[in-house]
Order: sequence, then C-alpha cells, then structure tokens
Amino acid sequence: MAGGKCIALIAHDQKKDDMAEFARRHQQVLSNFRIVATGTTGGRVLEACPTLDVLPLKSGPLGGDQQIGALIATGEVDMLIFFVDPLTAMPHDVDVKALMRLATVYDIPMALNRATAERLIDFNLSGTGAGHVQTN
Repeated sequence: MAGGKCIALIAHDQKKDDMAEFARRHQQVLSNFRIVATGTTGGRVLEACPTLDVLPLKSGPLGGDQQIGALIATGEVDMLIFFVDPLTAMPHDVDVKALMRLATVYDIPMALNRATAERLIDFNLSGTGAGHVQTN
C-alpha cells in the first residue's frame, strides 16, 4: 500500500451497523485516510460512504484479522478502530487477541469502542489537524 496515512476498520457482527454509522458521521475526516477493513465491514462502510478509499480484505474469521495484523507489523497501518462485541463469543478469538497485541506492540492508536474512536477522530480534527495521526 502506498501513500498517506492508513486506518484499519473492523467490527464484529453486532457492531457493523455502528461502524457504518461512525464512518458516515466522520466521512470528511476519514476521507483524508486510506482505509483497510475486514471484508463485510469494508463492504458496509463502502455502502454508507461510497467515496471513501476503502480496501476490503478477507472476512475476519477467514484471515482478514491476520491480514490487518501483517499490515500493522509492516508499518502500513497507522491506527486501528475495532468495534468489539464483548457479549458474543468469537470462534476466531485467538486472531482477535493477536491483532490487538500487534497494535500494542507496534504502538499504534487503537480504539475498541465508539467512545474511544470518537476521541481519536476528535484528536485528528483539533490536536494535529485532519488526517494526521501522531504515534511515538
């Protein structure tokens, strides 16, 4: 993936509507980023915001979480927004934990719920200017 800052978007099944609404609400800021997303989430975001630069990868359980993890490890993803459903058991829970571990190891901003994602977006609007993610 070449050029510009990149955000990864992932949402568990019960959170996909929330992610699509989040993208719709913040479409202007998100338009400053390249976006990678797991399959269904990426499709839902594109339906809600067809002008965004979204690359849908595989579905999470079919390797999408691991694809995003690899992009984090190679420095191609600058921020992770992952709307987690804590009330539903995930058959690919090991992959989800590995993805969160990689985001932590590579010290990228990570939001696991809408409230934190809103703060990261607000930070990009006010703290450093739209489209800029500060990392250590």
